[in-house]
Amino acid sequence: MPVRSVKERIKELEELREQLRVLDPEKAKAQHAKGKLLARERLERLLDPGSFQEIASLAKSRLFQGRAPPGDGVIAGFGKINGRPVYVFAQDFTVMGGSIGEAHGEKIARTIELAMKSGVPVIGLWDSGGARIQEGVGALHAVGRILSTVVHASGVIPQIAVMLGPSAGGSAYAPALMDFTIMVEKISYMFITGPNVVKEVTGEEATFEDLGGARVHASISGVAHFRTETEDEAFDLVRRLLSYLPDNFEAPLPVEDTGDPPERVEPALDAIIPDDPTKPYDMREILGLVFDGDTFLEVQPEWGQSIITGFARLAGIPVCVVASQPLVASGAIDINASIKAARFVRFCDSFNLPIITFVDVPGYMPGLDQEQGGIIRHGAKMIYAYTEASVPKITVIVRKAYGGAYISMGSRSMGADVVFAWPTAEIAVMGAKAAIQIIYRRQLAKAENREELEKKLIEEYEKEMLNPYRAAELGLVDEVIKPSETRAKLYNALTVLLSKRDYCRPRKKHGNIPL
Repeated sequence: MPVRSVKERIKELEELREQLRVLDPEKAKAQHAKGKLLARERLERLLDPGSFQEIASLAKSRLFQGRAPPGDGVIAGFGKINGRPVYVFAQDFTVMGGSIGEAHGEKIARTIELAMKSGVPVIGLWDSGGARIQEGVGALHAVGRILSTVVHASGVIPQIAVMLGPSAGGSAYAPALMDFTIMVEKISYMFITGPNVVKEVTGEEATFEDLGGARVHASISGVAHFRTETEDEAFDLVRRLLSYLPDNFEAPLPVEDTGDPPERVEPALDAIIPDDPTKPYDMREILGLVFDGDTFLEVQPEWGQSIITGFARLAGIPVCVVASQPLVASGAIDINASIKAARFVRFCDSFNLPIITFVDVPGYMPGLDQEQGGIIRHGAKMIYAYTEASVPKITVIVRKAYGGAYISMGSRSMGADVVFAWPTAEIAVMGAKAAIQIIYRRQLAKAENREELEKKLIEEYEKEMLNPYRAAELGLVDEVIKPSETRAKLYNALTVLLSKRDYCRPRKKHGNIPL
């Protein structure tokens, strides 16, 4: 048997490498016709130029060894984003529809495992028809391997899913298990059963967009955290999102010099709350004035809109923000808002990001649909998340802070380290009118001039109870501050609390959040 030369062996390697880049021209053309980039094009757009190193590039399906191209429909490896190392995988829809077979699933699982070992974020570019039917239970096991690995990585490293095509069946749970899901209009779809199955089983007519389009998941189901118009916008968003996140749960926070002085006083804040306590305003205006300029990145802006969640910087320090939104239902917390806030708080606690809460909440949302939908159970998630969080927690009570909703939104009893209140704060069990109708119901029932008495009692209640000073007397508010001082006060508290250690926790395996 003749011995092959080194030159011949190198030539063989070059040919194999070339195979990795050879695509079916018709399938590539079809992908572009849908407005979608190819897998390698996506990696080139996402990662720093020349930083990508592929792994398991020659892996093949055992079932299709002779016919399948190397790589088994997914490109995996590591690279850099803005100079920071990341692991990444990109499903290739031109190879068997990006379906997940044994080798395909193992590559993704191994990529996530390597990211955990390295202590760096992992980003998944999803574009797949789901489990590969031809591989049967082997494909199901491959999907299961991905799901379990994502769960094991949860809270260890940040995980970001970018939906750039379909994600169907059991495999749709993988991106949903990751920390953040980004969907792109008109090309991203996530669903457990497709339109044909839905019609066959339920008789309902539905399109891909109706079942699991970007708009549906961003505004109705809450599966998606962000929605973009193009793939390039999605990649820009990944880069921005990563800039707030540490590499892993033990890594330092990525502090940046924003050039915005921490002692900045903002006089506009002193006039932002309307004199009429029933008049709404946009909480985003307050956030924009308090935090470093143009650093607020809202998470899930289209879902659970009575609460705002997002990342911001305070003198360059990345923080998590949870805030009431009086423009929506007067800031009342409904089921979706509860779930949204709870999950965001738990993520921030996982990665040691401080939580700053702005409160203007009249209560939990009343109504038959809310009660029957489980507002008690879902609202309890928020209470659980805040109490469980051991990171620095600072709360600013802006206006209304009533009842159980006051307790839930980062109150002292939920473990807030520092609580500030503006002079406009109203901290009570409930609003004045509802309170006096309960406290003085007998007097009001007997009164000859009910309206006059009611007005008088409301004024007295507002003067005595609807202010921040009673709470301050009880030590539940640390300081009543001028709104214009908020930024400096938050910064001073934050710099001390960054070294916080919470040792007063009972020993246990884990708690049982009311899911």
